[in-house]
Amino acid sequence: MKLFLIRFSMQKCLCIACFFLLVSQFVHSGGAAVPEKKFVALANNETYAYLEQGEGETVLLLHGNLSSSLHFLPLFSRMKKVRLVAPDMRGFGDSTYNAHFSNLSELAEDVKLFAGTLGISRAHVIGWSTGGGVALELAAKYPDFVQSLFIIEGIGYRGFPILKYNPDGTQVPYTSREELGVFPGVKSIVTALEAQSPSLMNLIWNSSIYTGKKPPKKDNNLYIAESLKQRNVLDTYWALVTFNMSNEDNGYGMGSGTIGNIRCPVTFTCGELDKVIPPAIIRENAAAISGSKLLEYKKCGHSPMVDCPDRLAADIAAHMAMARHGN
Repeated sequence: MKLFLIRFSMQKCLCIACFFLLVSQFVHSGGAAVPEKKFVALANNETYAYLEQGEGETVLLLHGNLSSSLHFLPLFSRMKKVRLVAPDMRGFGDSTYNAHFSNLSELAEDVKLFAGTLGISRAHVIGWSTGGGVALELAAKYPDFVQSLFIIEGIGYRGFPILKYNPDGTQVPYTSREELGVFPGVKSIVTALEAQSPSLMNLIWNSSIYTGKKPPKKDNNLYIAESLKQRNVLDTYWALVTFNMSNEDNGYGMGSGTIGNIRCPVTFTCGELDKVIPPAIIRENAAAISGSKLLEYKKCGHSPMVDCPDRLAADIAAHMAMARHGN
């Protein structure tokens, strides 16, 4: 009997150990299990954290400001028939931040290097908000790499318009990222990040991004924790205001004119309740790329992943099918 109890106890311990080993391979959000982040060292001395799931056509997902790969979890739970790869970009989430950056083109180069390191030679690219600008840069410079673009509430191709007022009422650009940090909208984010305050960060998301629905509490806690990992906020805002792929001066300088280099199929989402990127800016983006498609999302704010994830996943699948058949 004693020997039996010892064997039973050992088997029980082994089963428990196996259980926790399996659980350790996943993180949970809203009851859906997803792979935990992987890590890969890049040749530019940065290390990228990323999520990866599935097989088949590769879909590269680029997150926005104040976010990370984990903000795409609603798509991971709905897109099971393709290979999803979602990195944390430099200075976001769990990726390193060994060097500052000044423009979104540098992040696009990071992403291309990341993809090459993983052996990805061609991909459908999804970009959300700031990630939309990175995706546009990627498609303009590497047309053979980007099979198609799906831009979710993306930054305007002429940049993110933040100007300061002179005493006489005229508007002028900020002269540095440090000066830009005193702009109220940026300063509030800097304060939340420096204080590592979930309540302040939650207030920012609820007032500007979650203007439609709000995520379940467990998901929201996870997203806020990821937002608070950001270390590059002044670099990011400087890159946003100086971003300009047009042929015009946006106040911070002449554009590169490279928006005209994008030739792949492109779809833009346009949420009617978006306070971060106004619908007029998104419509302007669509008008700038010949043959692009504009999807108007009613009762949707800056995060369709929260407001209408089922429709978003279906629209991405339809977009990929269109790109696959060259229509």
